[in-house]
Amino acid sequence: MRPYLVFAPCFKRLGAALLCGALAACSVAPPASLPPIFNDSDFAPAAVIDPSQVFAVDETMRQYVRTQVRREARNKNDRAALYDALYDKSRLKLEYDAAMTRNARETFAARQGNCLSLVIMTAALAHEMGLQVRYQEVLGEESWSRSGDMYFVAGHVNLVLGQRLDDKSGRYDAKGMMVIDFLPSAEIGGYRTRELEEATVLAMYMNNRAAETMSEGQLNQAYWWARAALLQDPSFSGAYNTLGVIQFRHGDLAQARRTLAHALTRAPDNTVLLSNLAQVLEASGLPDEALPLRRRLLALQPQPPFHYFNLGKAAMQQNDYVRAIQLFSREIARDPYYHEFHFWLAQAYARLGQMEQAGKQLELAMSNSTTRSDHTLYAAKLQRLRAVTTH
Repeated sequence: MRPYLVFAPCFKRLGAALLCGALAACSVAPPASLPPIFNDSDFAPAAVIDPSQVFAVDETMRQYVRTQVRREARNKNDRAALYDALYDKSRLKLEYDAAMTRNARETFAARQGNCLSLVIMTAALAHEMGLQVRYQEVLGEESWSRSGDMYFVAGHVNLVLGQRLDDKSGRYDAKGMMVIDFLPSAEIGGYRTRELEEATVLAMYMNNRAAETMSEGQLNQAYWWARAALLQDPSFSGAYNTLGVIQFRHGDLAQARRTLAHALTRAPDNTVLLSNLAQVLEASGLPDEALPLRRRLLALQPQPPFHYFNLGKAAMQQNDYVRAIQLFSREIARDPYYHEFHFWLAQAYARLGQMEQAGKQLELAMSNSTTRSDHTLYAAKLQRLRAVTTH
């Protein structure tokens, strides 16, 4: 079976540098603008999803603003004070971690999060300070990862801070805006961006939670997260794809076809949607309908993500480690920042006795890891490798 492909708006390379209004998951009627893609009766009710909690701050966060941030603001403007108070490594000590997408309070409490979590937390504190906030999607910054039989394509978001909403004093600099991004500074100079509404950021958060709970096998909860994402922003295409994959995995093939087909009408050249809809059609016994989608997909994407990686793993199984090195290297040339590619390349070098090269690849796997658990795993393997090579 081919892997499922899921959108997740959070870029994995960021380590350098979402009871008033609470509603049950099944109680919100979809707006008339949405097509008939929901099948609520097929999914058991799950935990309450309250959009107002995504950007909510608690007293600990308010206290941090009053003490740490305001103290910084004595010698600089509020935007710079907020940035320095959050991202100076000697202060809050935030860490990048892609294990889950957290809301503002969870991110602040854990002192870690992925790019979307960090954007949400920063925006929540900026709102607390009365600063203007604008959200941006960085165009072209996409990356792939995998979990079991699902592949994830992740984008990148950042935010722009403006002056205080009530500040008429003119004490801010003339440019009046400050971009906060978690990419290395050398990478942010020439990128193109698209402004996002806060409703879209909420939809991204909920879509990420849908993808994460689906990968954990919690299909009921995943369905309600994806549904909530589309209620927030019916134009967010990633949530249609996630919903369709959830329906597919749940066995609701006709509904999955309807959802993914609708999404494809909105983005006819989207390779993720083409692949997923073709797979659903084939699973539904409709290979003739899937064939033109497969042809279109092949024309758009002759070598899909993980193509050379999967061939490299097959070469490893055949003990052809020289060939595996060539194939893993080709995949790394397309995506030099995905940790698993470097890990497998390290294994191939180790099988050939090239321990120095294996060590270098393990170091790259560790430095590009996106979760604390992966970082710990690679660090342990690197330590064992060094212990072997020094004896």
